[in-house]
Amino acid sequence: MADDDSEAGPPPASREPPLRAVTRVSPLLRRLVAPNPSPFTFNGTCAYIVGRGRVAVVDPGPDDDSHLAALLKAVEGERVEAILVTHTHRDHSPAARKLRAATGAPVVGAAPFTPRGDGSEGLDSSHDRDYAPDAVLTDGERWRGAGFTIEAVATPGHCANHLCFALLEEGALLSGDHVMAWSTSVVAPPDGSMRAYMDSLDRLRSRAETVYWPGHGGPVLEPQRYLRALIHHRRQRETSILNALKDGPLTVPALVARVYAGLDPSLTRAAGLSTLAHLIDLAERGAVASEAEGGEPRFRLA
Repeated sequence: MADDDSEAGPPPASREPPLRAVTRVSPLLRRLVAPNPSPFTFNGTCAYIVGRGRVAVVDPGPDDDSHLAALLKAVEGERVEAILVTHTHRDHSPAARKLRAATGAPVVGAAPFTPRGDGSEGLDSSHDRDYAPDAVLTDGERWRGAGFTIEAVATPGHCANHLCFALLEEGALLSGDHVMAWSTSVVAPPDGSMRAYMDSLDRLRSRAETVYWPGHGGPVLEPQRYLRALIHHRRQRETSILNALKDGPLTVPALVARVYAGLDPSLTRAAGLSTLAHLIDLAERGAVASEAEGGEPRFRLA
């Protein structure tokens, strides 16, 4: 699920996967895009089929019967041995239930969503509450398929239970919503954390994968360069917020109006959530403080 930004990405030609067609993108990977385009999902959720003959499906996508039928057709004559899930937003995990029922394959990967409040704030309401994995993969744990190995890489930030999956034989990373070429990821409190997101970006910089296959859009072809750009962009956004607060206390909507020039109105809520995530991180570091006097909270320099 995306935020408002796209300036850090590679050329547009690498961002857009073909619509509704099974495409082989590497020797071990095929991709099928779900029919759920939106300002937050680009042209749809990318489901990946890993391997040949005996396969795994990564992020089967939303609860859409036409997409499920397309997935089943794509693996016709093959055996689905696992359904892997990067995180539990409703554009990624719900199809896992019906795919499990159709194939008998276990669902493994991300832990179930755990609400931090009443579950209605931020993007918490966008989580798949019915997700029930057969096994949770912890950081560094591996799932071995027929001719391939997938390693779980804990990357909280976009949401607390987010995993990426390293495909070891290809030096590739199935990056879910953590790193995408077409846009930055929205980070929405309380489940999303800007500090965790930045730490997870830093963590990926220490890894050796040479291509990322994200949950939306095309590949990240130079991931180390792109990670540096994402980190720099977020630091610039943080600086812009601090500069805006020099004029006095502001609400989140007022900050969005100042900091996000030319923002598509459909992305205002996402920008507000990510701004709030920055503010929470800045408050934890002692740089800003909040004040609430009956109305919407305002933030000021500490």
